[in-house]
Amino acid sequence: MLTIQELSQLKGRRALITGATGYLGKVIAETLAELGADLILVDRPGANFDSLSADLIQRWGVSVAHRSCDLELQDDRRDLVAWVKGTGVGLNILVNNAAFVGTSKLDGWAVPFEEQSLEVWRRALEVNLTAIFELCQSLASDLKQAEGSNIINIASIYGSYGPDNTLYAGTEMANPAAYAASKGGLIQLTRWLATTLAPSTRVNSIAPGGIFRNQPDLFVERYKAKTPLARMAEENDIRGAIAYLSSDMASYVTGQNLSVDGGWGIW
Repeated sequence: MLTIQELSQLKGRRALITGATGYLGKVIAETLAELGADLILVDRPGANFDSLSADLIQRWGVSVAHRSCDLELQDDRRDLVAWVKGTGVGLNILVNNAAFVGTSKLDGWAVPFEEQSLEVWRRALEVNLTAIFELCQSLASDLKQAEGSNIINIASIYGSYGPDNTLYAGTEMANPAAYAASKGGLIQLTRWLATTLAPSTRVNSIAPGGIFRNQPDLFVERYKAKTPLARMAEENDIRGAIAYLSSDMASYVTGQNLSVDGGWGIW
């Protein structure tokens, strides 16, 4: 019988993480590196890969490559896929983390519904859903051949639940419709891919709750009051879910959406 330590080991496997230099991306990269995975870090042009890469290599002794890619642009996505395939190393794990989120600085985005623009709706669906579809489709053949092949999509509680807009009253925060629609679509795409790519590749999603990032005190207190564990999430709260779903600990788990939300969705 294999031990938990053996089941969680990712040494000899390679993972691609989009949005790798962001808040969650760094934690995902750190978690997979600690388990022994070699990494491909992907983020927008201008992202600071160097310090993150150096830290991961120094701390965990894994191989780390990085690649700039604007996931909003199909040509960039195709270049990324061609580069990954051209390395000839293979791919075991794909983590689709990059997304426009509620705090993204976009005109016509985190504003009242009547002011949300059609242009930014289209941009959000392109990054949050279409890009993920294309990466999964283009890399499916590589994943199929790999040991422990799996895809993890980072969704959101707002892919399953409607927002309580009273949380945002009196703040400059808002909950964009395109964010909810794209994350809901991503959860359903996860289920669709799970049956389509089975039995070679497992596909699951993680739905984090609200993560504390110095939001206004008024919002934070309201959010905590709606959460059974009485706090907002921290980046580290996602580490266990990533470790579980990416490794052989979850070798019989596919098509699932794992909520990491402090109990938000149970009442």
